[in-house]
Amino acid sequence: MSDANQPQAFQPRKVRCPACTGTSLYSPNNPYRPFCSARCKGVDFGAWASEEFKLPDDTPPDEPFGDPRLQ
Repeated sequence: MSDANQPQAFQPRKVRCPACTGTSLYSPNNPYRPFCSARCKGVDFGAWASEEFKLPDDTPPDEPFGDPRLQ
C-alpha cells in the first residue's frame, strides 16, 4: 500500500478571533469557533443584541431633511 492512499491528518486552521483578534483554532474541537473562547463569543453576541452592529438601511426617513423652517 502506498502513502498516497493513507488519509491525511487533519490540521486545524488558525484564524483571527473576530472579537479579540487573537489566534483561534477553526476546528470541530473548538465549540466557540470562529471565536477563541466563550468570553469572546459572548462579547460579540452582546454587541449584536444591543444593536451595536447594524446593517445599513437604504430606505429614506419619513421626515424631510434639513431645517423644517426652510421648507
